[in-house]
Amino acid sequence: MDGRGVEQYRRRMERAAQLRAAAAGGDLDQEDLEQAAAEDKLRHNRRKVDDTAKADYLVRDAMARGDFDNLKYAGKPIPNLGDGHDPEWWIKGLMQRENVTGLGPRAILLRTEDAELDARLDTRWTEKQVREIVQDFNARVIDARRQLEGGPPVITRTRDVEQEVQRWRERKAEEAEKEAAAAPEPEQRRPWWKLFR
Repeated sequence: MDGRGVEQYRRRMERAAQLRAAAAGGDLDQEDLEQAAAEDKLRHNRRKVDDTAKADYLVRDAMARGDFDNLKYAGKPIPNLGDGHDPEWWIKGLMQRENVTGLGPRAILLRTEDAELDARLDTRWTEKQVREIVQDFNARVIDARRQLEGGPPVITRTRDVEQEVQRWRERKAEEAEKEAAAAPEPEQRRPWWKLFR
């Protein structure tokens, strides 16, 4: 309900309370009696209407006001509607909404990290940082192979540190060449005293 509707409802309720109080005390004039009778008749008619008609009326009224315009999934399928029953639907939805990562079997997490390792290494600036990341990755792969926690088998291979550093250098050199080729040549500047000739 908007502010105007709330105010109208409040005024109607105050008027109804006044009419009931006046009716109990017998202080009603003819106009108040007619209004009380009209409100009673309206209440009686509203009670006779069944719930489906009320719902239909409320939906049509909301459509006329534009309450259903610009809904989030207008013209699109509602996600997860019609899927089979999943007892863990709420936790999966929470993880998706909050973008929670890093949970799951170590074997799967290491495979995912292995696939993204080159991109992670390309963000580093020194060979020392690259070596530390690859050594840490290798240590976690070896630790996961021991299967102390159970889970699926670890099929992720360790990486040779020196080979990864060499590949990192090559990717950095290619990136530098692309940047140099894409950069425009600096224009020749004339000395300031030749600008006025």
